[in-house]
Order: sequence, then structure tokens, then C-alpha cells
Amino acid sequence: MIHDANASQMDPILYSFRRCPYAMRARLAFVVSGTGCELREVRLSAKPESMLVASPKGTVPVLVLPDGEIIDESLDIMRWALAQRDPEDWLEGDNPALIERNDGPFKHDLDRYKYPERYGVDPLKHRAMGMEFLRELDSRLGRTSQLCGPARSLADAAIMPFVRQFAAVDHEWFSDQPLLRLKVWLADHLSSELFNMIMLRVTPWVPGDRPVLLTPASMR
Repeated sequence: MIHDANASQMDPILYSFRRCPYAMRARLAFVVSGTGCELREVRLSAKPESMLVASPKGTVPVLVLPDGEIIDESLDIMRWALAQRDPEDWLEGDNPALIERNDGPFKHDLDRYKYPERYGVDPLKHRAMGMEFLRELDSRLGRTSQLCGPARSLADAAIMPFVRQFAAVDHEWFSDQPLLRLKVWLADHLSSELFNMIMLRVTPWVPGDRPVLLTPASMR
């Protein structure tokens, strides 16, 4: 649940953007771990100065810890949150090789499929290349209900937001593809309570705003 509260000085600060898949994976790890943080939604056209000071590269997510340490890579943020508390044993399903294929070649093709004008490429070529990875995921899901075993884990949370983005480029076309297990997996994650909790709309943060805490209500 996302709710207003008076943030403790001990709460980490997470700069995020609702629709960014990298930020989604970070929020998923925070909520499932029950690790509280102050959520600062970012307007990409007007990034807050405090975020840019913390991480000059200017991309979300950015985590600012109470001791001043900055973590600005999404997987590192996931692993930090889960190192604090990991009630579903998500770290047991940390598959760096599979996630690297998602973050590398698949993300490369996803960007060019979704934004062909930006890159001056044939989107259908990159759609076909992206489908190779999705077929591999579908095959894995034929052996187990989640990517790394019977229960959702870090790999599922890290990869799912990007599969979601791919599917949304042309939803009708994607629905016709023979990826039955992958489509069930994706639909289950998108309809989960966890995903709904991290996708609530939050007004973009400006200095002086009342803090918004991202944490399950049961954990506060």
C-alpha cells in the first residue's frame, strides 16, 4: 500500500517513475520485502535537483540511504531491499545470466520495436528478435510455474516489467502469439496484489511535499 505518513529520518528515499520498468522492479522488491521507503515520483521533464545531485546520470530509480549512500542501478536496489528482509526467498531466484539477457539484447530490441522512428530501424525485425527471448521464457515456464522455480522470485520481478512493455506495443498482435505459458505468467503477475500495490498513482514530488511511504500497511 502507498500512503501518506510522516517519514522517519531512517527511511530510505526512492526516486521513481511509475511506468519505468526499471523503477517497477525496484518498487516490487521494496514492497515484497516490507522494507519501508519514502517514494518520490519523478516527472521526467522536470527532474528534481536533489535526485540529480544524488545521481547525475538522471535516470530512475535512485535510492538514497539514510547514511547518504547512493544506489542508482535497479538490480542493486532490488538486492539491497531483499538483503534487509526476504520473506518469499526472492534471492534464491536471482538468475544473473537470464536477467542480463533481458537487460541487454532483449531491451535493445524492445526499444527499437517500440521506438523505431527514434532509432531509424525496422520495428518488425526487432520484434522478431525480441520474440526469440520470449520463446525461451515460454519454454522455461513449461517446466516450472515461474522463471526460476515454483514461486515468484527476483528474476520474475526483474524481467516481467519488460515483457509487459513488449506486449503493450501491439497488444492485439501479442495476444495472437503462441506463447500460452508466458501470457498466463504475465497476466498472473499483472493481476497480483503486489503489482497493484506498486502501480498506484502518486503526484510527482516537489520539495516540501508531505512524504509518501511505499510499504505494505501490515508492515507499519
